[in-house]
Amino acid sequence: MRRVVGQWVDPFIVAIVVVLLVGLLVPAPEGVRDVTGVAGDVAVVLLFLLYGARLPTRDVVRGLRDWRLQGGILAATFVLFPVLAWVAAVLSEPFLGAGLAAGVLYLGLLPSTVQSSVAFTSVARGDVAGAICGATVSNTLGMVLTPLLALWLMTSGGSSGGAGDLAAVGIGGIGGVLLQLLLPFVVGQVLQRWVGDWVRAHRPLTLAVDRGTILLIVFSAVADASAEGVWDDMSPWAVVALLGVSAVLLAAMLAATWWGGRGLGLDDERRVALLMCGSKKSLATGLPMAIALFPAAAVGTIAVPVIVFHQLQLVVCSVIARRLALRR
Repeated sequence: MRRVVGQWVDPFIVAIVVVLLVGLLVPAPEGVRDVTGVAGDVAVVLLFLLYGARLPTRDVVRGLRDWRLQGGILAATFVLFPVLAWVAAVLSEPFLGAGLAAGVLYLGLLPSTVQSSVAFTSVARGDVAGAICGATVSNTLGMVLTPLLALWLMTSGGSSGGAGDLAAVGIGGIGGVLLQLLLPFVVGQVLQRWVGDWVRAHRPLTLAVDRGTILLIVFSAVADASAEGVWDDMSPWAVVALLGVSAVLLAAMLAATWWGGRGLGLDDERRVALLMCGSKKSLATGLPMAIALFPAAAVGTIAVPVIVFHQLQLVVCSVIARRLALRR
């Protein structure tokens, strides 16, 4: 029994569920939420510093040149996912209502998340260099592509601020990617020749930072949503329906990226990177953009599918990452 439990029950999954429930059920004071937000930012910087110190520069260059992997991530993020989300929004509108259905469509237009995509690729022992390159390029391009796609496909929702606000979101988002993700990674690359062997010999250090960062992201996102009353106006049936739509979207994208990677001729490590980067959507990018793109009264409803999908992708992909790691 102990062996069976150890094989199927991952303590990390239990930790994610516990943190999720605490964020939902226990009101977090503003001071606590501020501290966890800052701690999460620091953890992300440390995480990418360690990635830079661990990865040989030649692997990073190879990741950038891998057009099949990078093209697959971009196609999954900005072509396939938007199409599936549009279909899901149309079919689910009678059950979810117009506001949540619009949120489902908006979810499909977002770029890939960087932190958790790379962290899960690392946990699953995939191509971390390729994941860093792909997720970062996706997030940077998304600062432009997501607002344009949203304005094209969701014009009936209106815009609260016009081009000036969208430009501010894009500049601020790119600045955040550069300062919080790319700069620590570059510093780690500079230090790699001196500390790389030591970091590679102590993989549990990176794994601990991987998982700690994900737990902080989960708690911060759920606690902030609970504090803002995002769940107050939702019926239990709407939550169940939204979870179902999110699960179908996630399953479809996981299947498409995993088997699509085989069709592209990628090896297992690069298929893991495509799976983790191509199936995820960024909460950190999606919420600020929603504030700029939509009327204030609609932002809360449109943001709910993004929040729900974000939590679901973390739980599901943590299970998949562990199972893939055990296979290797």
